[in-house]
Amino acid sequence: MKVTVYNCRSFDEKGLFEKYGKELGMELVLCPDAPNMENAALAKGSTCIDIITSKMPKELLKVFAENGVKYVTTRTIGYDHIDVKAAKELGLTVANAPYGPCGVADYAVMLILMTIRKMKRILERTNIQDYSLQGIQGRELKDLTVGVIGTGRIGRTVLKNLSGFGCKRIAYDLYENDEVKKDGVPYVSLEEMWEMADVITLHAPLTEDNYHMINQEAIAKMKDGVMLINTARGGLIDSEALICGIESGKIGGAGLDVVENEFGLYYYDHKSDILNNRELAVLRGFPNVTVSHHMAFYTDDYVETVVRDSLLGCKCFMENRENPWEV
Repeated sequence: MKVTVYNCRSFDEKGLFEKYGKELGMELVLCPDAPNMENAALAKGSTCIDIITSKMPKELLKVFAENGVKYVTTRTIGYDHIDVKAAKELGLTVANAPYGPCGVADYAVMLILMTIRKMKRILERTNIQDYSLQGIQGRELKDLTVGVIGTGRIGRTVLKNLSGFGCKRIAYDLYENDEVKKDGVPYVSLEEMWEMADVITLHAPLTEDNYHMINQEAIAKMKDGVMLINTARGGLIDSEALICGIESGKIGGAGLDVVENEFGLYYYDHKSDILNNRELAVLRGFPNVTVSHHMAFYTDDYVETVVRDSLLGCKCFMENRENPWEV
């Protein structure tokens, strides 16, 4: 059993891959770089490749298929970076490696609290020994309505986390969940969400249907001073509309772990580079916007889970057994 692992980080993943590869009887080729046309040949002889969030367009998938690859697994919950339709046409099976919901859910609540309490401004002032109070008056969750868009495992955990803060909770999802209803959280339409929520936190997968679901039109319908939190996918929010909303004061603050066009930027050291993402630069400059680099998931539990389960999925595929990780 041979698997080629791309984006393999030496400081946290390599040891785990070696451990689980040995336990599962696998021969692993560990590559620190993202998959591309040049290093696709490393996968020759491998039935499976194991990636993270690198873009996998049809042209690249075709090269891997030509090298004998039959299975592509991503060490992430989302798989919108993979052209799944093209993969199927090429005879490739796509799989993911869902991890526990607590890491992202905890992080989302942290961003909510940081945003309503203006923590970015507080920290920046403290760093220069400015201990004044003007401009950093915050709000309390008990006085706010928090809207959760997407009530899968992460969204439901966010709702549970918020239950102790005394805020009003509302939810939106295409498929309503009985557990959410039993917890006393009402489902509302998106129109009602825009009208009612003081804070909106996103926990939905990115699809063609919900791309830019938060756009100029949606923002115009929201409460003045609404605060937006995104730990899901950058494409759910139209960056230009978000910037305009912040500049006009319509949006009171944002906590963003993801942004549009982040592929190729995140997880690399770019401190000496000029980045090709003007919107990210603008958003980072606002005093009421906290931006982190798509790492809400990043906990010790996450790393162990995705390494183990991505390889278990490969083993299931190669042994032609039922595979719970196939998408």
